[in-house]
Amino acid sequence: MGVGRAVGIVGTGMSVPERRLTNFDLAQMVDTSDEWIRTRTGIVERRIVRPDQTTSDLATAAAEQALSRADLSPSQVDFVLVATVTPDMIFPSTASLVQHRLGARRAGAADVGVACSGFIYALAMGAQFIATGLYETVLVIGAECMSHLVDWTDRSTCVLFGDGAGAVVLQPVPPGYGLLGIDLGSDGSSADHLKVVDDYPANPQAAKFGRHPYIRMNGNEVFKFAVRIQGEACERVLHRCHLRPAEVDWFIPHQANIRIIDAAAKRLGLPPEKVFVNVHRYGNTSAASIPIALAEADEQGLLRRGDNVLMVGFGAGLTWGAALVRWSQGKEGTGKAYG
Repeated sequence: MGVGRAVGIVGTGMSVPERRLTNFDLAQMVDTSDEWIRTRTGIVERRIVRPDQTTSDLATAAAEQALSRADLSPSQVDFVLVATVTPDMIFPSTASLVQHRLGARRAGAADVGVACSGFIYALAMGAQFIATGLYETVLVIGAECMSHLVDWTDRSTCVLFGDGAGAVVLQPVPPGYGLLGIDLGSDGSSADHLKVVDDYPANPQAAKFGRHPYIRMNGNEVFKFAVRIQGEACERVLHRCHLRPAEVDWFIPHQANIRIIDAAAKRLGLPPEKVFVNVHRYGNTSAASIPIALAEADEQGLLRRGDNVLMVGFGAGLTWGAALVRWSQGKEGTGKAYG
């Protein structure tokens, strides 16, 4: 990744609300069906927060689990980064709220607002703090309450999003492991294709859901962008790391749509058994999507020491981010040795 110390993920965690909103539930709210949603997105259900739950609630729970798995205490955390576009409030930052609730008293804290690409951006930022020697332990969290931004009368978007949080702990790791490469980018000329707007929905039925900012998306344009950019970003990262797609052990993409996931995997020539998918259970949780998937893969024992883990996301901006990590924890996976 450049000059400096090797930085890796030493703990993962996640938190999702208890409430499940199924496709059949949505069919009672808007003109849609389970078959329509499944065939177009691969989503079966998504998690939705209670009225009294906030983004910081989910972020704190995910962070606590990540620290526990890393066998670290909050007092050891130097910095907290929270990737979110659904903060508890405009300010203070959600990261500051999480830092306080964790008891990470000596840690700095900041939010990163890059929507669905946010976790990869925050991962890159947190890694630099450690690579340069400034800090030893950085907590990176992706957390969203996307249900707060949904227009529940718009079937093209309300079926897509869910709430949740995922977290990772970053620390120095042995040379040859950890974050090997990053590719970040933005095309602001396409910003209008995916945005949050403040004007009230024209549909009078929306009044029963209350007035709030809501998501508007040009689905066709975002789909075309996502299919193209995920493959390009991954190829650039692999090229910089002098690796071939065949050397990827796990592909963990942003969980937005199964067709987009399949298209990216096909472009890279990756078989289904190397692609981690949980979009059917959680839908699109924006910045929380990749760290939730990473935490589930870790919990299931799928990630082995030496595995090359390729992550990629895309989102509003329009932005993208890809990262390649050589897993540094657990048992050796395929007899690989680096260093």
